[in-house]
Amino acid sequence: MLKNYLIVFFWSMVPLVELRGAIPIAHGINALNPDFNLRLAYVVIAIGNMIPMPFIFFFARKVLLWGKDKPVIGKFFTFCLDKGEKGGKKLQEKAGGGLYLALLLFVGIPVPGTGAWTGTLAASILDMDFKKSVLAVIGGIALAGTIMGILSFVLVGGISGILG
Repeated sequence: MLKNYLIVFFWSMVPLVELRGAIPIAHGINALNPDFNLRLAYVVIAIGNMIPMPFIFFFARKVLLWGKDKPVIGKFFTFCLDKGEKGGKKLQEKAGGGLYLALLLFVGIPVPGTGAWTGTLAASILDMDFKKSVLAVIGGIALAGTIMGILSFVLVGGISGILG
């Protein structure tokens, strides 16, 4: 059983997959194994999604800037840096004075490229306050988790009903 929690924990830490992928995986595991506790899985997933945040905020920008002109990794690092800068600028333009609320919504609306990784990188690039950024990203994680939980419940429940 611990293996299943570790699976969703590590998936929630993967960039681009994050919570948005880990929650459907948890629902799939639950459909196959009803003893798998979804509430506990959600907590594990949220923690896994939050663990990289301080590292991203304080170090990712420095590492990306260092590696953007290096062979092999340069293109990928440049892509990540551009994605974070573009996301940060777009967020700043749309938000005006409500930058932290905009960050929460940016992270919380579960579409590709708007998760905790990108939101935290954007906050770092914009030199936003760490504590306020963390609270906004955590709020976004909760919102995205709620949305993905509902979608996964409906989707996995529907598939189980069709197959079952």
